[in-house]
Amino acid sequence: MQNLATNSPWMSRVFPFLTWIHELRDGKVLRADLIAGITVALVLVPQSMAYAQLAGLPAYYGLYAAFLPPMVAALFGSSRQLATGPVAVVSLLTAAALEPIAASGSSGYVAYAITLSLIVGLFQLMLGLLRLGVVVNFLSHPVIVGFTNAAAIIIATSQLDKIFGVRAEKAAHHYETVWNIIVAATQYIHWPTFLIALGAFATMIVLRRVNPRVPNVLIAVALTTALSWFMRFEHIETASLEQMANEAVQVVVRDEIALKQEIPVLGKALAEAERKYRDTHARYGTDDSRTLLAQHASDTLKLKRERRIKTVRADIEEIKKNRFEYVPGTDGAPGRYYLRGHAPDGVVTDGRLWRIRNLEDETLVMNGGGNVIGIIPQGLPSLEMPKLDFGVMLQLLSAAITISLIGFMEAISIAKTMATKTRQRLDANQELIGQGIGNIVGSFTQSYPTSGSFSRSAVNIGAGAITGFSSVVTSAIVIVTLLWFTPLLYHLPQATLAAVIMMAVVGLINVKAVKHAWMANRQDGIVAVVSFMLTLAFAPHLDKGILVGAGLALVLYLYRTMQPRVAVLARHTDGTLRDAEVFGLKTCEAISMVRFDGSLYFANTSYFEDKIQERIVLRPELKFIIVVGDGINQVDATGEEMLAHLAERLHATGIEVLFTGLKKQVVDVFVRTGFHAKLGAGAFFRTEEQALDYAWKKLGNQHEIDCPLNIVCPVTSGK
Repeated sequence: MQNLATNSPWMSRVFPFLTWIHELRDGKVLRADLIAGITVALVLVPQSMAYAQLAGLPAYYGLYAAFLPPMVAALFGSSRQLATGPVAVVSLLTAAALEPIAASGSSGYVAYAITLSLIVGLFQLMLGLLRLGVVVNFLSHPVIVGFTNAAAIIIATSQLDKIFGVRAEKAAHHYETVWNIIVAATQYIHWPTFLIALGAFATMIVLRRVNPRVPNVLIAVALTTALSWFMRFEHIETASLEQMANEAVQVVVRDEIALKQEIPVLGKALAEAERKYRDTHARYGTDDSRTLLAQHASDTLKLKRERRIKTVRADIEEIKKNRFEYVPGTDGAPGRYYLRGHAPDGVVTDGRLWRIRNLEDETLVMNGGGNVIGIIPQGLPSLEMPKLDFGVMLQLLSAAITISLIGFMEAISIAKTMATKTRQRLDANQELIGQGIGNIVGSFTQSYPTSGSFSRSAVNIGAGAITGFSSVVTSAIVIVTLLWFTPLLYHLPQATLAAVIMMAVVGLINVKAVKHAWMANRQDGIVAVVSFMLTLAFAPHLDKGILVGAGLALVLYLYRTMQPRVAVLARHTDGTLRDAEVFGLKTCEAISMVRFDGSLYFANTSYFEDKIQERIVLRPELKFIIVVGDGINQVDATGEEMLAHLAERLHATGIEVLFTGLKKQVVDVFVRTGFHAKLGAGAFFRTEEQALDYAWKKLGNQHEIDCPLNIVCPVTSGK
């Protein structure tokens, strides 16, 4: 395989793993990768479930996203140590993209998440195959810094309801939701849940400080899960409708029961109405009154069903927010559930606060404890084609592009850091291909979008990973977990996963980076701060924040390039030509040497022309303008046309235009357009000194002897 990869470079591009798989023959390499893979898996298993929870999915979908994408990305990417899988920012972006179109955790929501993974993968793969990895550069570092810091805060605060064990109404903006959670926590915080979360935090923090190599996340998960099982943390009971003392609750539950019976009936009626519409449309055409009536009947039924479902589900969600007190029955009679604070005087409750978990047939499932992961399907996910609803796919496209770029930027930055340490070759486009194929393959095994993980990559390289085989081992451990160990995860508290998420995103908060951007360039600092504030303000619509930030960065770039630095040069004491204004040097009356620092394109041609015009006004005796072009990287059609017209106008007034130090790509433009021939080869020089010699000879009378461009002349009066 080594010879195959060496002799056929295209094979190593198509199958990058051929460049390292032969190294596994070395027992030391194999052992190192085995240890690293197992170590990463110990972190990945609990983290993946936590991030699935963050994405609004059942926890086990995190395991589905953790068993194939890491392996595939490692096999087809260029980085040997990059650990792929569910990550916090991508999970948050997934939730932000899906919550407007489906209820979190619903079958539709899950289907759209899988579809989103497919779209993200296809977009990444396309960018990689077309060698367009540079497109990620449109997201400037200040924008990413601001977005990442805001995302970390949003991620952390989104877990507060699980930390406090409360249920709060989701508002239009994230900060409003956080406030609702805080208000709810002041009224009915679930203390066992809160204490479980504190225990998980304490375990991870202490173990991290004692020995960073210890799998603190796994130990915290194991301990809290064992404690949850021992103390019956969940505490599930069933109740009949008659046991609910509040009449309003009974009405809502009866409505939900009725809705479950109505939905199949409404579905059949809608299907029949849609069939009649199709038949009528095919027979009479679009504009016929009978077709319009059939369409109206179909739309009315559809609207009726949607409104009915929305109303009932909203009522159910509302009563699920309530807390109940349970009064045990006497003499064999069933107990009663009262709204908190509404139990009759003198009765004794069981001391728990109960809430409605769900409705099974006509029986209420009541939870008097904390929330746990619950049942995780044992076995591998089925191989299924993602749901291809092109209307939904189009709706998800903008979010998919954002996730693709953000995810890839996170992955490639991690990969570059590790490549510097290991001195390995890194191909950004190949990494895009690996990440893209990983997401595409994952979508067929019920995975949501994944990306490179900074924390797990650090664990991977720290554990001694040498090749991508470590990620293959990690995937194998996840497979083993899905096949045989999922029953052990039933009692895992959701509060623990929330604590895991919060601990993971602490590293994303980087105030120093914002400060550094501010110190480097005040405008970049403003972009970082604005991106941060807008992302917080627009949450949960995170794509708006980053798009506005990217737009602001683009505007800033255009602003900078529209007015690049234009310096008039004079001779410095060290013999070089420097900015006369900055160093206080006298300039020549007959020769003006102008340096333009920037590409000459449509946005700044007028600015350059105005600066030249200023020199003409200030120097009535001006005979030569020497354009120092070593800072000009590109010239577009507008720039070339401006120079041609400018040279023609100046020539008519007796001023000759010369160029020095032009780069090949600029000269090529001048040659192709005829400007070089029109001006003559004698107007173009390699160095400033050659151009000055030419000008001095043309001026005569030993002009160079006292010229400020030849000898140092500090400003004494005027310039």
